[in-house]
This record gives sequence, structure tokens and C-alpha cells, in this order.
Amino acid sequence: MKEIQKVLLVVNPISGGLNKEHIIQTIDYELLKINAGLITYKTTGKNDREKIQKLVTENNFDRVFVAGGDGTIKQVAEALINFLIPIAIFPAGSANGLAINLGIPNILEEQLKIALGNEHKEMDMLEINGELCLHISDLGLNAELIKNYEHSRIRGKMGYLLQSIPTLWESKYPFEFEIELENKTITKKGILLAFANAKKYGTGANVNPKGKIDDGVFEILLFKNFDILEILKTLRNETDGNSEFVEIIPVKSARVFCRKPVAFQVDGEYIGEKEEISVKISAKKLPIMTY
Repeated sequence: MKEIQKVLLVVNPISGGLNKEHIIQTIDYELLKINAGLITYKTTGKNDREKIQKLVTENNFDRVFVAGGDGTIKQVAEALINFLIPIAIFPAGSANGLAINLGIPNILEEQLKIALGNEHKEMDMLEINGELCLHISDLGLNAELIKNYEHSRIRGKMGYLLQSIPTLWESKYPFEFEIELENKTITKKGILLAFANAKKYGTGANVNPKGKIDDGVFEILLFKNFDILEILKTLRNETDGNSEFVEIIPVKSARVFCRKPVAFQVDGEYIGEKEEISVKISAKKLPIMTY
């Protein structure tokens, strides 16, 4: 990869409830050592994607660093969809699912080695109803849990745990899904239907053991067993995924129809209730720094 001369650092100042100033200062110091310039952009929640695109268009960046959670990374990926600039992740969100799937360590110095290194993957992305998805999306119980979690004052695993009981109480499971594949249509009932571009949820739960982020396919995961407590334990990474209640279907595209509107999330962000989902591997790849 070419020499690093100029870097854009996108920072979400409120993600994960963490102060990012140490990350900013450390990155600035390391870039000074190699005589590379730095522009820092802090997200505000107002037209961030357009502002990031404008910065990228007006500057010749060699790398884009992202300090935030999955939502911030997704936003940057959308802004860079027509640019071939490698992204480096400094995980600093409530959920850091993509960083977990890429094996990005929690130590800042190690993150910098990756960000300034030469190794990267051309990562697949999913297009789901016009939305980009980087690692995992789903319909059903987990999306309902995320919806409730977004209104919770308590963050992290404890926040998810506290929302589990009201979510179970209010949920209208099981859901019926009609899944239209490339060569057949199947109808299944389940608690949750996921579209996975990677192995793990942000909790670290390994729900898709054979998933790879750069293999040109994604997996449909149907949680078909109605043992809710076991599924919640799996989503919280308290037990391994069990093939008895998870059916895995590798595909390149699919359409899903629901008999009634079902809660839907993308990369940990609640989108709303949907009756129809169209999903495919994007023609675009995301260059992302790894070991």
C-alpha cells in the first residue's frame, strides 16, 4: 500500500459513553512521527454522511480512521461507497461487532499498528432494502430487544439483560417467514431470522461459525427452536450456538416476506417493523485494515 501522507479521523464523541480525546491525541502524535497530516471530524448527528463525503472529495486522504461503534463505521462506509480508501477501526461504541469479527484488539497501541500497517481485507457488504449492512442484521426477537435497549438508560450487557424480560413478555413470537431463495421458496417459523456477513454479534456470540467477511456469500440464520432462554443466552454469548435450533443457509441473495410487520435491525440499529426484506451481496467492497 502507498505511503500514508494524509488521514481523516472520524470521531463519534458520544458513542459508548467514552471520552475520545486520548484516542485523538495518540493518533495525532503517531502521525506526526511519520510526517502525515490529520483532519479530525466529530459527528453531530446532522448530515454527517454528506459532510464526510465533502471532506473526502476535497482532500486526498490515504486512510480514514473511525473512532466509534458499528453505527459510526456504517455511516463512514456509506460516505466512502464510491471511494477506494481503506478504513481503520478504533472501536469505541456500545457495541463493536465489526471490530470483534475482525479481531481488532482493545489496546490502542495495537489498533494503531493495524491502522498504519499494510494488511487489509476487501470486505463484503450487504444491501438490505437500500441500507448497507456490514456484519449482521435480523428480524424478530433480537431487533425487538435492540428497540427496547435504545430507550434504556443502562448500557452494555447489563442493559440488554434488563431489557430481556419485557421483550419476552411483549413479543408476538413465533414469526412466520417466507424465504425466497435463488432456486426455491421455503416457509419457516422462528423466533429470529438473521442475515450474517460475519460470525458474531456485538456481544461476541458466535452464531455463524462458518461465516467469512470476504467470501462473496452471506448466511441466513433461522432460530427455529422456541426455547427463548437458550436463544437469549446465545445472543448474550453465554453459550455456544446449537445446530438443533439454528438452521444456516448460505446464499448470495434472498427475499423474505412476513405475514405481519416484524421488528428489524441493521448492525445494531433498530430500523422499524418490516413485512418484506430484499438482501444481496453488494457489488462494492469495503477495504478495511486488519492484521
